[in-house]
Amino acid sequence: MSALDFAVDLEDIRFVLFEQLDIDSELVKLEKYAEFDHDTYDATIQEAARVAVEVLAPINAVGDRQGTKLDGEGNVTTPDGFKEAWATTAEGGWFGINASPDVGGVGMPGVLNVAVYEMFAGAAMAFWMYPGLTGAAARVIAKFFDPRAKEAIATKMYSGEWGGTMCLTESGAGSDVGANRCKATPQADGTYLLEGEKIFISGGDHDLAGNIVHLVLARTPDAPNGTKGLSLFVVPKYRFDLDTLELGERNDAVVVGIEHKMGINGSATCTLALGAKSECHGWMLGEEFRGIEYMFTMMNEARIGVGVQGVGVAAAAYHYALAYAKDRTQGSDIKEFKNADAPRVAIIQHPNVRRMLMTMKVWTETLRSMLYRLAHRLDVAENTTDKKLAEKYEGRVDLLVPILKSMGSDRAFDVAVTGVQVFGGYGYTGEYPAEQLVRDAKITSIYEGTNGIQALDLLGRKLRIKGGQLFMEWMADGHKECALGKSEGFEVEAGQIEKAINQVGATAMHLGQLGATGGLEAALLQATPFQEMMGTVHLGLEALNQARAAKRAIDRDGATTHLNGKLANLRFYVHNILPKAVAMAKAIQAGDQTCLEPGLFGE
Repeated sequence: MSALDFAVDLEDIRFVLFEQLDIDSELVKLEKYAEFDHDTYDATIQEAARVAVEVLAPINAVGDRQGTKLDGEGNVTTPDGFKEAWATTAEGGWFGINASPDVGGVGMPGVLNVAVYEMFAGAAMAFWMYPGLTGAAARVIAKFFDPRAKEAIATKMYSGEWGGTMCLTESGAGSDVGANRCKATPQADGTYLLEGEKIFISGGDHDLAGNIVHLVLARTPDAPNGTKGLSLFVVPKYRFDLDTLELGERNDAVVVGIEHKMGINGSATCTLALGAKSECHGWMLGEEFRGIEYMFTMMNEARIGVGVQGVGVAAAAYHYALAYAKDRTQGSDIKEFKNADAPRVAIIQHPNVRRMLMTMKVWTETLRSMLYRLAHRLDVAENTTDKKLAEKYEGRVDLLVPILKSMGSDRAFDVAVTGVQVFGGYGYTGEYPAEQLVRDAKITSIYEGTNGIQALDLLGRKLRIKGGQLFMEWMADGHKECALGKSEGFEVEAGQIEKAINQVGATAMHLGQLGATGGLEAALLQATPFQEMMGTVHLGLEALNQARAAKRAIDRDGATTHLNGKLANLRFYVHNILPKAVAMAKAIQAGDQTCLEPGLFGE
């Protein structure tokens, strides 16, 4: 394999799905998935890997170099190869892997969906944003829109005939969605006229589909301030008849600018003007003033989707770096450093390179474990008849989504940056794909709620739900995992993780008491460090769970390089990464507030 070749780690994907999570026996218990079996799942991920390698990876660098183009009428042209890739993936049914067959989907579990989308995002992140957002918008429409048309519209979107977007952000409002000013005025025929401007709209226009359906947050007349006054509207690029879906004239929802970005250049990030020149028609989706509620149905999915992107980019960066390190010859073995005539060796033999590769490997594989586990929990929660289990799994996903989004994006960026370091000077050039991954990865910590917002959500809301029950259950399950680890031969590692869990609990209690006694600002100052601390400990639990699963497989079938690697991952994580959580706990509880001093920045 050349360092320029994209690769999919099917061995690890299979390990997480079939060995660690055992989806074969778990999901067959659910009526919705009873007809799917191991062979179906395995064939699906194998075909997805082929599509990622043969169809998507070749257009990734092209999309980065060419970017998107906007004409004078608000039409966006995508890079070479994007149309063909859209057609191929749409025809293959990849837009709706876990969507209901009633709307043209395959009906597979969500955990298969994230496994497939991880491969696709790693192969061509910018391209896959178009289908990814289309599928997310289709799910909201299929659930909440007008019964006459919702299934028909969703079917067109899952088939790739139509595209979709979500339009939240406005200039000046940014992440403060409640400050949105876009207006929606009711008409006699039940439609609405929309006026306003939305920015940073991914896929705001493109030439991949015959129509695009925008989901737009806007205010009706006399709507209350803040998020409580927002409603959600279906606003098409081309107007259509709700009964026949026959397309009519161009709607005045027009792109007036494309952002020039650091990365994901093949994804059109647009400024969308509504009703600026003529009439922009739309329909209200669901009930008035419930827009943010409906949108957050898609936002949570989008945040999990960021985790998918993070794992995909991290996996790509790791495998590019690994291939390069095996192939690149430079320097002699460190043991022969005094011997000028010693033979040159591949850089994978150098200790520092091996440390970097191991760090990349461990972050990627523990994040994949967390991502797939949360998707699996959602599959069970949404389809089990056990209400108590469903409530627990839903709560666990709710608690951990901010951590998945933040750790998935921050660590993916770190892995990509480390990948450049493995390549050395060549990594900083466009000759190799390493530098593009860094640029593409950076957006993941910013969109769908910045990671700072995720931290506020975790500390300020999620830890307080049901009087802290979700958090206490997480701690209790973590201790159970450690107890099992100790009983299965991982006494040292499980013991260290157990201590770290207790430190997370003590730190959460410290911050809770601080906030309750008038130190809210000081407590929230530590939200991001706390989120990273808890995330670091949680990924340690994932490393332990993977090591336990690997040991079972070794005891049953014998050792392999991959399975031995899981045991090594745990040792490396506990001794090299987990101590950072301990240090963060000390820093958080020290409570330094220097940055809050007035006038420090000349304000």
